[in-house]
Amino acid sequence: MTFFCVFMFGALLFLDAAVEAGKCPKMCTCDGAKLTVACVGKNLTEVPSTVDEITLKLDLRGNHLQVLPRGAFLHTPYLTHLDLQRCGLVHVKEGAFRTLGRVVSLNLAYNNIDILYQEAFDGLSSLKELLLDHNRVEEVQPGAFMQLGFLNLLQLSHNQLVYLPNMAFQGLQNIQWLRLSHNSINNLAPEAFAGLLSLGRLSLDHNELQFFPTETLTRLPALTRLDMGSNPMTYLGEEAVALPHLTSLLLDHMSLQDLSDTALTRAPRLTHLDLSHNQLRCPEPPRGPTALLSLNLTGNPILCNCFLRPLRQWALQKRVNLLGACAGPAHLAGGPLGELGLQDLRCRSRQEMLKEEFEEQEESRVGAVTTATPIQGAPCPGGCDCQEDAQHASCEGRGHTTVPRGFPNNTQLLDLRGNPLGRLPSDSFPGASRVVSLHLELCQLHRVEGGAFGGMTDLFYLYLSHNGLTALGPGAFSGAPGLTYLHLEGNRLAAFPGAALKPLPSLLALHLEGNAISALAPGGLLGAPALRELYLTNNTVATIAPGALDSAHLDALHLDSNRLTAVPSRALRGAPALRLLQLSRNPIRTLGARAFQPAGRSLRRLYLDGTGLQTMSQEALVGLGAGLVLLSLGGNQLEGLPDLRALEGLEEVNLLHNPLRCDCPLLPLRRWMENTSLALTATCGHPPEVRGQRVRQVEVFKSCVETSPPTDHTVPRSQTLKVPPTLKVPTGKTKPAKPRAKPQRKSKTPTKSKTPTKSKTPRSPRPPRRPRPPRRPRRSPRRPRDRIRADM
Repeated sequence: MTFFCVFMFGALLFLDAAVEAGKCPKMCTCDGAKLTVACVGKNLTEVPSTVDEITLKLDLRGNHLQVLPRGAFLHTPYLTHLDLQRCGLVHVKEGAFRTLGRVVSLNLAYNNIDILYQEAFDGLSSLKELLLDHNRVEEVQPGAFMQLGFLNLLQLSHNQLVYLPNMAFQGLQNIQWLRLSHNSINNLAPEAFAGLLSLGRLSLDHNELQFFPTETLTRLPALTRLDMGSNPMTYLGEEAVALPHLTSLLLDHMSLQDLSDTALTRAPRLTHLDLSHNQLRCPEPPRGPTALLSLNLTGNPILCNCFLRPLRQWALQKRVNLLGACAGPAHLAGGPLGELGLQDLRCRSRQEMLKEEFEEQEESRVGAVTTATPIQGAPCPGGCDCQEDAQHASCEGRGHTTVPRGFPNNTQLLDLRGNPLGRLPSDSFPGASRVVSLHLELCQLHRVEGGAFGGMTDLFYLYLSHNGLTALGPGAFSGAPGLTYLHLEGNRLAAFPGAALKPLPSLLALHLEGNAISALAPGGLLGAPALRELYLTNNTVATIAPGALDSAHLDALHLDSNRLTAVPSRALRGAPALRLLQLSRNPIRTLGARAFQPAGRSLRRLYLDGTGLQTMSQEALVGLGAGLVLLSLGGNQLEGLPDLRALEGLEEVNLLHNPLRCDCPLLPLRRWMENTSLALTATCGHPPEVRGQRVRQVEVFKSCVETSPPTDHTVPRSQTLKVPPTLKVPTGKTKPAKPRAKPQRKSKTPTKSKTPTKSKTPRSPRPPRRPRPPRRPRRSPRRPRDRIRADM
């Protein structure tokens, strides 16, 4: 009888364990204590139906779901965090998130969603964070966010938005930050932001706005920070900024040539104004703000003569920090504006001649405008829609095989995308001299003949994306000297089109993503002397020759998703102004000593995610110093890291998804984490008894002896120090509160190991530290960080 009872009890335990294991979907990893399920990169085509009902966090990144059907998450009503990044999603059907009333964070970034339909997010009544960046969103239908009354953050950057209709964000009663950066927005309806009474921060940088949207922004009474940088605005008019609570205004990297002294009279609380990298020569003191602390004029051609004296005198009286340097006259060139004395700002003996020359240039410019061909009404070409008042013309998807002619003379935006044009012959756009933005995407173009854009002197944006171009001749863009933004992504270019760029002295941004470029040859950028941003993502680049990146102004270089096996250190010597370097998803397994030193003085943001990186020299980051503000090493195979203490300017560090070996060689990282205020997450991957625990929390470092950095300059994966035998590592974890109780298994006592013997090799002295460059002045005492963190 006793044997029978014991047998039945064991059988019941076995069945209970089998049932428990069955609740974890095949190919997924489940944590019963934290109530998390991770099915990352498992090629799933639908949401697993066997996920435990009480799961709180579900991670489905990197699958192939494509469509989220109605009721896709009916079986997981207690979810609080849902990650659907990189799932190839094209369509989210109405009711897909119904029953997810507890979700507070939803990540839909890096998918192919093109339209946000009404009630697309119905059911997410508790959502606070919605990430939709890096999709293909072209349209936001009114009512799409109607159910998201508690949302604090909405991220729509890096999409394809061109126009925002009235009431586009209706329902977002508690929104605090709206990110619309890196779209193609050129028009905002007057009521586009109506109802966003709590919005404190708005990012509209890197769009196509040619005029400050004064009327639209007046609907944002609580706005305190506005980023409008990298929009093609040339002038800021009277009372343009009417935002009574605004404290920070960013208007950098635009084309501002002048701004009214009353442009800011309706922004009395402004404390930080960024006008860097524009075309301002003699700005006047702004009227209105009474508490302005800093005015950034860096990168402007400031003429430091008597005409600048009122601005300098105003800055001294108001104690405003004036940033920037003189561009002239010669004896003051390069001198900081904040150090100028009033006696230095005088018009020299040739003042009348200089003033006369300036006035002549202005008269010539104004005369050119007034004598230009007057705007005359013209019939719109067949199969096209022309809006003379809006200066727009569209022939999208009308089946044209040649470029239509006869557009109104005042047309500034011409949209021809989706027509099977095949090729562009010479002088394809007669009478289009005033066109600023030209769309030729998806036109099946395989050839652009020399002079095709002849006479398009005002052309600023050109979109040739997703065609069949395999090469571009030297004269392909002649006739459009003002071209500033050129999009060539999604073609079949096998070589970098360096020769074609020579007629483009004003080119600032070049997009070549998704082509077939395999190598960069020397001198490729010399034809575009003003180039600041180069995008080569998702090509097949395997080699970058020295001299290939020679450019005095290159600011951002995107080389992610290519075939580089090493950092192109020698090529980086030719880019002294580089601030952003993106090398993620290249097969770079090892980082040698001083890999980034050629760009160390200027580099601010460095991305090395998903490279499979296994080892880093202890001197891999030497030369970067205090200037680096972002370091991203997520999704690699690192078990150790070099000392980060010299990188004193870091504001963001990503170490997620690295199997760090939590033993004594990692002690410098632990000490650095203890002394930093950054909210970063690093997790132990080894030894087994601490796997999954955070580096900040494990106790294995208590027995480690504080030492100077090792003389061996590499951090190999195999390097390990065992946990001392006297140290007990806690493995029990407190279960968070959850909807219903769940039995928890007892953890086994971890295996203890012996302490390794110390090497008798004498340590070499530490190399002297490089002197730190002066820190950049902060724009505000507490600057918000532009990032979204994963809390694992």
